[in-house]
Amino acid sequence: MAIRAFLFDFDGLIIDTELASRAGWELLYRDHGHELPPELWATVVGTYGAWDPMVHLEELVGEPLEREALNERRNAHEIALIEAEELRPGIAEYLAAARQRRLKRAIVSSANRGWVDSHLERLEAAAGWDAICTADRDPSRAKPAPTLYLEALSALEVAASEAVAFEDSPNGVRAAKSAGIFCVAVPNEVTRDLGLDEAGADLILDSLADLPPDELLGRFSEE
Repeated sequence: MAIRAFLFDFDGLIIDTELASRAGWELLYRDHGHELPPELWATVVGTYGAWDPMVHLEELVGEPLEREALNERRNAHEIALIEAEELRPGIAEYLAAARQRRLKRAIVSSANRGWVDSHLERLEAAAGWDAICTADRDPSRAKPAPTLYLEALSALEVAASEAVAFEDSPNGVRAAKSAGIFCVAVPNEVTRDLGLDEAGADLILDSLADLPPDELLGRFSEE
């Protein structure tokens, strides 16, 4: 069956926000004499509500913290780093190929819609999406549940077998595969060693730029 849609994760896939997000929490932990536990941080990548680092930090410190002030400091640090980021390699080429081939395009993200929209506008990439499905701080909708991918398929009116999902995290891969979608994993510095193969990715690339869109689509026409 011919591919009719590309479904893209957002954080860490379209733009590398993952490193900045981790750096923000590392800053707070170090300010309080502790290190952010990598094994616990890995559980929150690509999802929402799996673990609360602020609660954990308060447990380590032994007292309540000024959460609002700390979150403002963390957010400022993250945004300063993210604003230097551009589209990850290969993304622009895949979006262009989708336009040329009239494939439908969607974003499927465990983040909230405002976060996604703000960064798309900064990158001048807000136009042309056929659907944007976000968890909006609802853990029950976030990956690894397939909910968001199933919503995207319904919104685009395509079957799972007619779509390709692009993910960077194990939680994202599991969500796509649970929805029955072929999944290409493109890790970043944060997710590279988190077990994307074990999560069930059909294809793992060091960079999306390593595989031209026509070559990927050609694999399905040969099946």
